[in-house]
Amino acid sequence: MHYAHAHHLRRHRVSHPGRLYMLTTVTHQRRPLFHNFNLARLVVNHLRQADRENSCVTLAWVVMPDHVHWLIELKQVTLATLMRRFKSRSSHALHKAGLTAVSYTHLRAHETSLH
Repeated sequence: MHYAHAHHLRRHRVSHPGRLYMLTTVTHQRRPLFHNFNLARLVVNHLRQADRENSCVTLAWVVMPDHVHWLIELKQVTLATLMRRFKSRSSHALHKAGLTAVSYTHLRAHETSLH
């Protein structure tokens, strides 16, 4: 499925270091890739890699069969850079694990606060 208006999701997106964001990304055609525990762990490793690179501080994450929720504090990269790296690296790792045509369709990013 092609999302003709997906660019509208990015129109007002602003990246502010130190702010909290709730990110959600969905697998292409909502394929339940992460139903497999080992494949889900590959994705988690790439969430953690972003922390190790000081791109963000992960506060929480949930890996569902066809999507990922990720609550972060953004560091010195943009949301676009953070998600581009995550999607690229995790897609590459899943491909190396034997999956073909691995991709993500879209991203939702919401600035949030914890009270």
